[in-house]
Amino acid sequence: MENVTIIIMMLFGISFLSILSRKYKFPFPIVLILCGILISIIPGLPVIALSPEIVFIIFLPPLLYSAAWSTSWHEFKAAIRPISLAAIGLVLFTMSAVALVAYSLIPDMTWPLAFLLGAIVSPPDAVAATSVTKGLGLNPRLITILEGESLVNDASGLISYKYALAAITAGNFVLWEAGMNFLWISVAGIALGLGIAYLIYLIHKKFLCDPVVEVTFTFLTPFASYLLAEHFHFSGVLAVVSTGLYLSFRSDEIFSHQSRIMAYSVWDVVIFVLNSLVFILIGLQLRSVMQGISEYSVSSVLLWGLLISAVVIAVRFIWVYPAALIPHLVSRRIRERETLDKRNLVVFGWSGMRGVVSMAAALALPITMADGSLFPQRNLVIYLTFCVIVSTLVLLGLTLPWIIRVLKIQPYSVAMEEYETRTKVVSLTIGHIEDNLSLIQDELLRNIKSKYEVKYNRLQRTDLPANYFGNGKTLQGNIFNEFSQLQIDLIQVERNVLKELHRKGETNMEIIRKIERELDLEETRLSMEMYNN
Repeated sequence: MENVTIIIMMLFGISFLSILSRKYKFPFPIVLILCGILISIIPGLPVIALSPEIVFIIFLPPLLYSAAWSTSWHEFKAAIRPISLAAIGLVLFTMSAVALVAYSLIPDMTWPLAFLLGAIVSPPDAVAATSVTKGLGLNPRLITILEGESLVNDASGLISYKYALAAITAGNFVLWEAGMNFLWISVAGIALGLGIAYLIYLIHKKFLCDPVVEVTFTFLTPFASYLLAEHFHFSGVLAVVSTGLYLSFRSDEIFSHQSRIMAYSVWDVVIFVLNSLVFILIGLQLRSVMQGISEYSVSSVLLWGLLISAVVIAVRFIWVYPAALIPHLVSRRIRERETLDKRNLVVFGWSGMRGVVSMAAALALPITMADGSLFPQRNLVIYLTFCVIVSTLVLLGLTLPWIIRVLKIQPYSVAMEEYETRTKVVSLTIGHIEDNLSLIQDELLRNIKSKYEVKYNRLQRTDLPANYFGNGKTLQGNIFNEFSQLQIDLIQVERNVLKELHRKGETNMEIIRKIERELDLEETRLSMEMYNN
């Protein structure tokens, strides 16, 4: 009970720090890693460790599923070449380079253990990368590649992790067999994930109608996909990713508006708690981890941590330039279709932050071998993983905005694309009203058409810069935002009236809560409607 209390209090503290990180625009993943360090030096805290067997089950499925859900399939497919090169080629290249350095530097480091360390630290983290790059105005294609890389490289890194772990625990490893098994479990995992996704899609579409049940079902889906794939010894990671991509693509067919609002809120909380828990756990274990490597000198472990981190960072730059430039040199079709800005290659190389997946993989290492002996150098592997995460998050994460300013990369704005999409939606809706609703009552027709004409007229007078339209036309102020802000201000007036009725006990609480929810949803819609570019 005492341990549970400690974890809850730490979650409360991290939640408060999250508020500060948002207020002062400080990347939250860096806050998490600093919290882990702070927790480790607080005297008197107990060592709390989850069973390694359940670390993956608790953390991986929801984290991967959430990342897959937020990825656009069309954008993912369009960028499949650079994503594949980074998510498979770069992961294997990083794993090999780290293994070579670790084997050469560290006493008693075997090749399987060195490759295990390489597999753990090779995949960058999507949450870390997007959190650090948020608000920097990066090109959407670059963001897509970063997110897609993080999706697929988790699979390639964790599959390699399992083979390296098997080589340590079973004592045998045959390269060609591993290669064939890699292909088999990958294809089978994807196929199983798609099969589960289609089954879930049918259940949602034909049977589910209650938002609470739908959201609960959505929360259980990644666990079902992962556990079923692992039961048949397929890739649970790829099963979860393929399930998430398929259901995300079909989400408009299976969710009601109530379910969507509820699901996004629930998942935001779940992912926040899981990310926080991982770093709380590493903080509570870090002191014992450091005690477990006390046989090595302080200078040695510091040197190893720095060198492994340097290799992880340098290898990414070594890989990125040939992987991007060679296809452009050899393929005319790629040159015509894609514009290559070398500054984006620097940003991509600088965005290789490691995070929660690497930490979860390190914590999931078994404590003992099958014969009861301790797992070799487990504490050292966890320590080196933590060093890589700290180095990449702090060094790369904090300096990335400065790098973008030095490179003079103009912020990319999606405001024009949003403008065009909104205009198309409103225009086609007005066309539908004129073509199909002409027989309804004149007053009703006039009112409903007026609503969409007001939207259309506001869109024509937004605060977008004139050069977005390519014709030099000067737009009139920020009328679109002013109109939305005026409505938000009036919503606050409505809330004040509700508050007064509540204090005087002049109306039913259920009615007040219902109207409050309506006002909350309306304010959310208006806030999202405003342009912030």
